[in-house]
Amino acid sequence: MTDRTASAVREPAVVTIPAGDFLMGSEDAKANERPVHQVWVDAFALAVLPVKRAEYALFLEVSQRAPTLDWDDPRFGDPLQPAVSTTWFDAVDYCSWLAEKTGKPYRLPTEAEREKASRGGGRDKLYPWGDNLPDWMDPQYRGDDIERPDRVGCDPPNPYGLHNMADLVHEWCADWYAPDYYLSSPTRNPTGPDTGVRRVSRGGAWRHQLKVSRCSARSSIPPDRAFSDYGFRVALTPR
Repeated sequence: MTDRTASAVREPAVVTIPAGDFLMGSEDAKANERPVHQVWVDAFALAVLPVKRAEYALFLEVSQRAPTLDWDDPRFGDPLQPAVSTTWFDAVDYCSWLAEKTGKPYRLPTEAEREKASRGGGRDKLYPWGDNLPDWMDPQYRGDDIERPDRVGCDPPNPYGLHNMADLVHEWCADWYAPDYYLSSPTRNPTGPDTGVRRVSRGGAWRHQLKVSRCSARSSIPPDRAFSDYGFRVALTPR
């Protein structure tokens, strides 16, 4: 790695999410979001934005890693768009690389951390902004950008100051997925099942007809799959 490349590694802007409990899930949604249950999550930090293409490009350069699927597709070439078509393994490796370069324990957020952060400190909210979408956000049509993801940070922030928590890309979480996990989930710092075949993701997706997801909505795919509406953001454990 050249000195120029080393100096280009920048830590993402993060927000500290305070320790506390929240109501996870929804009784008025899909079966995998039930039952609603109270969960305590220790304090942690979460990136304000999903990982951008420019940030991921530096990771590829430094690690001499093969680019992701769709890397050369011009629809995804804007440096300020989210890095897309990353597998769960790609996301974990990026976090490990960032941790090595900065000396800080970057990682993927857990599913519980991701939902708590999305809610912005509020209870029973449908979306990060409240129960209603902002006037400018039509959940089923995004104008000329319907064939590609927007740049990160184009949506209004939630009360924690986080962007794109319900739109843009599905974001990988650390947990294995089980549809009935909430029936036996621990009440403090749950980390998902011990094993599985799919990893959890959260958030909306630019590629879907309905592009905005509720705070409690769960999604999952196998960890080796890569799609152009999948990305990730990093979390940080306080020391």
